[in-house]
Amino acid sequence: MKRLKIEPIGAEAFAPFGQLLPPAPPGAGRQELIEELQNDRASARPLLSIATAEPKALPLTASKMERHVHSSQAFAPLDCASYLVMVAPHGEGGMPDFEKIRAFRVPGDTGVNYKADTWHHPLSPLERIGRFAILTFVDGTASDEQFVDLPQPVLIEA
Repeated sequence: MKRLKIEPIGAEAFAPFGQLLPPAPPGAGRQELIEELQNDRASARPLLSIATAEPKALPLTASKMERHVHSSQAFAPLDCASYLVMVAPHGEGGMPDFEKIRAFRVPGDTGVNYKADTWHHPLSPLERIGRFAILTFVDGTASDEQFVDLPQPVLIEA
């Protein structure tokens, strides 16, 4: 079993996988994503979801990853202490590069926007239940998302 230490997230470390959406100070105006939102299918429409997820405890065993080949996917916490983000670049055959998986702890006031075709672990709040707004583009076909089993489990530790 592969073991990973969860690391604090930073914009530079996360940049290969997407953008962080940190809180703006009061009076700074809205944070707007335009170029960061990716949709390469004319038939796809935006889907805004609100999800409530049970917390996961560390150490956590991860066995699956997912990607949205044609769409970015933004997660904006509505009520969350912190959450886990596990990402991987593409490896052999377009699958997640098992040797380059990284795990980050994201503060509950910071969102993430995954680039299209980014391998990531499903939503996993830490400490307590988390509520998120999620934006992705879908056309209702099987190509909206892909889930894969990892070649072996990954144990993510604090």
